[in-house]
Amino acid sequence: FFFSKTKPKHPPLPHTMSAPNPASTGLFINGQRETGQDVRVGNVTAALAVANIVKSSLGPVGLDKMLVDDIGDVLITNDGATILKSLEVEHPAARVLVDLANLQDQEVGDGTTSVVIIAAELLRRGNDLVKNGIHPTTIISGYRSALKAAVSHIKKQMVVNVSDLGDEHLINAAKTSMSSKIIGKESDFFSKLAVDAVKSVKMNATSADVAGYEAMGGGGGEAPAGGAAAAAASAAAAAAGKKQRYKYPLSAIHILKAHGKSSMESNLIDGGFAINATRAAQGMPTSVDASPDGQPVKIAMLDMNLQRHRMGMGVQVIVKDPAEIENIKKREMDITKERIRKIIDAGARVVLTTKGVDDLCMKYFVEAGIICARRCDREDLKRLAKATGGRVVTTMADMEGNETFDTACLGACDSVREVRIGDGEMLYVYGCKGHGASTVVLRGANEYMLDEMDRALHDSLCVVKRMLESNTLVPGGGAAEAALSVYLDDYANTIKTREQMVIQEYADALLVIPKTLAVNAAKDASELVAKLRSVHARGQHGEDDAAGEAPSSSKYMGLDLVEGTIRDNLAAGVVEPAISKIKSLRFATEAAITILRIDDRITLNDNKGLAQ
Repeated sequence: FFFSKTKPKHPPLPHTMSAPNPASTGLFINGQRETGQDVRVGNVTAALAVANIVKSSLGPVGLDKMLVDDIGDVLITNDGATILKSLEVEHPAARVLVDLANLQDQEVGDGTTSVVIIAAELLRRGNDLVKNGIHPTTIISGYRSALKAAVSHIKKQMVVNVSDLGDEHLINAAKTSMSSKIIGKESDFFSKLAVDAVKSVKMNATSADVAGYEAMGGGGGEAPAGGAAAAAASAAAAAAGKKQRYKYPLSAIHILKAHGKSSMESNLIDGGFAINATRAAQGMPTSVDASPDGQPVKIAMLDMNLQRHRMGMGVQVIVKDPAEIENIKKREMDITKERIRKIIDAGARVVLTTKGVDDLCMKYFVEAGIICARRCDREDLKRLAKATGGRVVTTMADMEGNETFDTACLGACDSVREVRIGDGEMLYVYGCKGHGASTVVLRGANEYMLDEMDRALHDSLCVVKRMLESNTLVPGGGAAEAALSVYLDDYANTIKTREQMVIQEYADALLVIPKTLAVNAAKDASELVAKLRSVHARGQHGEDDAAGEAPSSSKYMGLDLVEGTIRDNLAAGVVEPAISKIKSLRFATEAAITILRIDDRITLNDNKGLAQ
């Protein structure tokens, strides 16, 4: 319905009131209103339009998207979250899916495309159920029941616990993640790079971190059915609690992009750090090494100007003797000189600052044989401070009002060198003495390639981190979705209420992932998905497969998109973290429920007066 507050052609008499439109609800709004099925159809159409944009980029043979913004900058990617973030989506329901992809990117790091496709499919099927006379509340309740059963089945049947993960499983997970990206062809090289980078930042986990891992992986909300199973799970969790757990902060991994050479020339500086900065003056040394008696190189990281001290704005100095002007200038120079002297006396042999360094100050550093770099990125300095065990200094003022430089703020390392990379130079810091830190230097032909490599590597790093922290994996390539579809079909038959139809639709909706994978690979989707469901159904019902597969291994059967057949994806090394699958199901279901709940939309007109 459309309501608008417009002036009538014939204004009413002064002593009478204008009657409301009989067709209206009595609500006068300055805007547009949609209710019931109209708004639902509009929301589902918008969500499907967003999902169709990213659908063709799913899987190892997915295609890339080229996005050109209003000033002509080009972005080439097939990362779901990046594509949706770059689109200026105006429809409020479609924006929910964009936020959903961003949430998956933050929480898990991978699976952003699949989560949007599942959510849109659930919405489409939910909308069809509403048209068939099922109430939205029943659909929402059925979706929640199906989600609970699906997550429980994944945890009990699909998850493979890898207590002490070997590199093989981690490398397979990283390969699976990057198989659809630009670096998929060199996945052997980059997966090893990603695993080594994540392992290099290993730290002891706190009790809060361990509780978080339990909630995400082992606990996760839905308790296993049956008292014995629950007791066994809690006992296992208690045993795992005694063992030292670790965390892997990805913020400690610094990714640096440099033009030139091929992508295979990318390298990892283990225990080191590279910063995109150069010496401020040619007279400074190109390298500083630890002293012969074993004293490490000290690094001062500053977030302040090292320029000649100037009077503050609005300060007036009245001078009677012209000679005093020279004294004032000399004192201004001396203030900066004293600051630099304090930094040098503290033992700093490398000085990095986010602000400027003028020629006067440079002279003192050159004389002292110190490497100084200016205009460094603040985030890089924070990472370097963590890596070298130092702190970023924003001011030298102490509690007494004097200026001092605390030696505890200095970072320590074995050596600092200026290395030529591509067209410019970078400072390499080797042998950092603080917590784990490492730098990945990516090489590539151009800006677009480097950006896409960065995004692909970030997804793989997130996957490896999640695998190491949760110690669980599930088979990929549509195996989990096909198994859940068969299981939920059987589960729906045990439900006596009208939710049975909803759970069956949920089961069918999950098949959108293997179908889309097959379509993108130019294979016969209907036949492949039918074969896949058949194998999983036989396995779950305890029958031997016609091909001779044992029921125990049939639950790991997924798609082989190169050959166009089905295979044991666990044995083939197509795996992903269990948390990724569980979270994507949860997020997709919640997003679908959020949009299905809406049955009324009021859009106010953008004019002053009534809108305020």
